[in-house]
Amino acid sequence: MAKLNIAPTKSNLLNIKEQLAISTEGYDLLEQKREILVMELMRIVEKVKLLEVEMDKCAAKAYPALKNMLLKVGGDRVERIAHGVEYDYELTKKPVTIGGMSFTTIDVNLPEKQLFSSFKGSFADSDEVMSDFFDYLVLITRMASIRTIAWRLALEVKKTQRRVNALDKMVIPQDRETVKYIESVLEERERDNIFVMKSLKKKQGSK
Repeated sequence: MAKLNIAPTKSNLLNIKEQLAISTEGYDLLEQKREILVMELMRIVEKVKLLEVEMDKCAAKAYPALKNMLLKVGGDRVERIAHGVEYDYELTKKPVTIGGMSFTTIDVNLPEKQLFSSFKGSFADSDEVMSDFFDYLVLITRMASIRTIAWRLALEVKKTQRRVNALDKMVIPQDRETVKYIESVLEERERDNIFVMKSLKKKQGSK
């Protein structure tokens, strides 16, 4: 690793040693941060896996129910029933703190589940289908929120890893090499000064 291009002086040695101490401490803190973020990311990934299982089960129930409904009453009537169903929802940003860090995710506010079998010519089977798909929609919105957090965490892990690598592979080795170089130059100068002083004393003693 190449050293920094600075003059080998005592003041520069003190500055580089101080910079090295800060870099080393920063590396330790960033490494701890990275480990915490990775642990949190793994925890959220597990949540995603469990939620995917729930979604698969819900879809396995909802889509066959919709197919049976289409076979019973026909597509035109299902479409008329669908046009009579209205749900309003709201998307909002939500701050989340994970591992001591703040992230922004999305939160979906869904209305309460409604039954429509007594309106617009719908019936119990249609309510069952709508209920299944409403449950599926709830899971989808939860998945969207969790995946948003996972995505932002992954970006933060990647950014932190780059900073850790920069300190570990470049900054700290470069500072250490510079300290080693300056110390060797100063030691060599000290030896030269001692040699010169001894030579002067010998000359003065021979007079």
